[in-house]
Amino acid sequence: MDRKRGLSVRLKLTLSYAGFLMLAGVLLLGGVLVFYLYFLPSGWITTNSDYFWINRSILVRAFLPFMGLVLIFLLVFGVLGGWLLAGRMLAPLDRITEATRTVAKGRFSHRIRLPGRDDEFRELADAFDTMLGRLEAHIAEQRRFAANASHELRTPLAVSRTLLDVARAERDHDELLERLHVVNTRAIDLTEALLLLSRADQRAFAREPVDLSLKAEEATETLLALAEERGITIETSGDQARTVGSPSLLLQLTTNLVHNAIVHNLPERGTVHVTTYVRPETVELTVENTGKRISLDLAATLVEPFQRGAERTRGDHAGVGLGLAIVASITRAHDGTLSVTPRAAGGLTVTVRLPAAP
Repeated sequence: MDRKRGLSVRLKLTLSYAGFLMLAGVLLLGGVLVFYLYFLPSGWITTNSDYFWINRSILVRAFLPFMGLVLIFLLVFGVLGGWLLAGRMLAPLDRITEATRTVAKGRFSHRIRLPGRDDEFRELADAFDTMLGRLEAHIAEQRRFAANASHELRTPLAVSRTLLDVARAERDHDELLERLHVVNTRAIDLTEALLLLSRADQRAFAREPVDLSLKAEEATETLLALAEERGITIETSGDQARTVGSPSLLLQLTTNLVHNAIVHNLPERGTVHVTTYVRPETVELTVENTGKRISLDLAATLVEPFQRGAERTRGDHAGVGLGLAIVASITRAHDGTLSVTPRAAGGLTVTVRLPAAP
């Protein structure tokens, strides 16, 4: 919406300084005038030596022009002085404005780095620099995500085209349909995971009381058959952990954690421990599993989209590489924190901390 150009902040401050100075001058000169009018008589004053003192009317006629000259001087002095002072005070704001225009051109690496002592402008510049840092990191993450998503979505399409070309030559339609079904299922799973990730990032959900311990039991029951198939033992324990959020998203969070713990485990006789805790002002959901040893550097990258780790494979249940990324996104959407810690004996300990229900 177009708006009419108004007075600059510098001019407004200048007029404010000048106006305040003029008001102070009027009050001061008016006080002096009232003082003389109150103490001087209306006629001439004669002393014992026959000297005459000036009377009130002459004093007023002489004082009023002088008062006008003083006010004119105060006006000029206030405007010039206010203009210089306002320019000096608003210099940091000009620097912040220039930085904003630079960032608007796409240079998100620019920083203000305002020098000087802490004041309101310094706090604004530091907050702006912090925002730019987070924005730059977010944009870089989104670009990596878009590139990875494009790659992941292109893979099943390329496989489908290859299968169709081979089947056209061999005319083996039964095998083609089976393999196309597998590829299409993977593409659908990937698309649904991307939609779920977008929904969590946008926080487009209603909030209601949720017990994480019940969600943990529900997720465990759903994945029990997969765990038995792989020879994995699941143990669930803990207290009622009540929080506020989306029941479906928190169930998805718990399911992803348990699913990852089952899939990325020992080949046989592996274990998964799902525990809920109640802390002061927070509730915790911890999923701990056995498995191969993972370095700290690798563990720090597992929450990024499409990061499966060096030792992970693309088996039937390997997923699309968005499991922990979705967990991290759902956790952020519920104002919580997520930590991924390698176990010394192998495997991971993943802990989700959420605000406790009031």
